[in-house]
Amino acid sequence: MELNADFSARVVVHSTSLEWQESPMKGVHRRMLDRVGGEVARATSIVRYAPDSKFSPHVHTGGEEFIVLEGVFQDEHGDFPAGSYIRNPPQSSHTPGSDEGCIIFVKLWQFNLQDRTHVRAHMDKAGTITDATRANVQVSTLFADDRETVRLEQWTANSEISLDVSEGAELLVLDGSFSEGDDALQAMSWMRVPEGSSFNAKTGDHGAKVWVKCGHLKHADEEVRRLPV
Repeated sequence: MELNADFSARVVVHSTSLEWQESPMKGVHRRMLDRVGGEVARATSIVRYAPDSKFSPHVHTGGEEFIVLEGVFQDEHGDFPAGSYIRNPPQSSHTPGSDEGCIIFVKLWQFNLQDRTHVRAHMDKAGTITDATRANVQVSTLFADDRETVRLEQWTANSEISLDVSEGAELLVLDGSFSEGDDALQAMSWMRVPEGSSFNAKTGDHGAKVWVKCGHLKHADEEVRRLPV
């Protein structure tokens, strides 16, 4: 399956407008944002767990990165409420599920295969600083290495926002709204901008809280090539 698989193209998806699709596991549904592959895929999705649903134990050969958007996600490593940011590196394993139900934003097969760094953080408790070059932006760094940077950004209301996306970026709007180019994004809108892009946005009356991932798209074709056949 290929969905939004041209990584040189700008993509905007308003995820709340998508229908939920069944996954192979009963009680687990998903809204696909981009995907290359079958059930083993380089994929970005919104996933919904019904109450008392869970997956079988499994290994994440290509790694898994996710944000808990609603409810409480659970596995043998703990309970992770809304606002949690998790990185399960390649070769990690778990048995994911949710007693009360939850919704997560999840990315699969998008790691350096030698990465072994676990991250389990709550985004609202990560601590923020004012960006040195953007006074209207508060930043919480969630993860950074020589491959990519992942952060939570809070943009003040009715502000002009610039963002360095020269190496490509993905953004997920967690709260509030902004417009950029011809696109108007609101909560649960997802944007992918390719390498060599520019980004100049205007926030709405309530500002915006945005998950931002930069630098990783230069590895996308390599990630697709190494998927199991």
